[in-house]
Amino acid sequence: MDRPLNLHKMRMKKGLFLLLLCSLFGASTASAQKFGYIDTEFILSKTPEYQKSLSEIDKFADKWSKEILDKNAEIEKLQRAYQAEEILLTDDMKRERQRIISDKEREVREYNNKIFGYEGQLFLKKKELIKIPMDRINRALEKVIAQKKLDFIFDKASDFVMLYTNPKHDYTDYVMEEMGLDTEAKQKSTTPAAGQAAPATQSTAKPK
Repeated sequence: MDRPLNLHKMRMKKGLFLLLLCSLFGASTASAQKFGYIDTEFILSKTPEYQKSLSEIDKFADKWSKEILDKNAEIEKLQRAYQAEEILLTDDMKRERQRIISDKEREVREYNNKIFGYEGQLFLKKKELIKIPMDRINRALEKVIAQKKLDFIFDKASDFVMLYTNPKHDYTDYVMEEMGLDTEAKQKSTTPAAGQAAPATQSTAKPK
């Protein structure tokens, strides 16, 4: 019974979102406001600081993963020893061994959650390492916004749902140029191969 209700709610949310989006762009057009978007995910992929950050994040993740594997190996060793000696142990000794194993298992779960859980150490480390390249993008974006006199700028890589993006509103290249990054890779990705016609809704021309 819940599924149709949830589906209805989802449709209502999509409808409200579309209405809001149309109202926003309608108001923007009416008042001659300029808007555009960038793709921070693509920009980050071309940023040396971000590539270095990814490498550092992988190192931390590997280190913490190994620690957890070592802790699990220790638990397995305790379990095998207990199973081999169980017949020789008194009830009190069995309970003590079981308590030790249970405590170790709980410690591993808590440590795993501390590292890889929501807002755990890995999340905080990613946030710390990505701050430098993101600050660089933001500084470049501020200059582009001022130069092009933009009123709205969206991020194609964000959680904000962009149902359609016209390339003529794409300011990604301008931000990359401001950062001193090569824009040829992006231009090649939007240029059709030889013998292919460009899609009707695509344009490689930069916005003014």
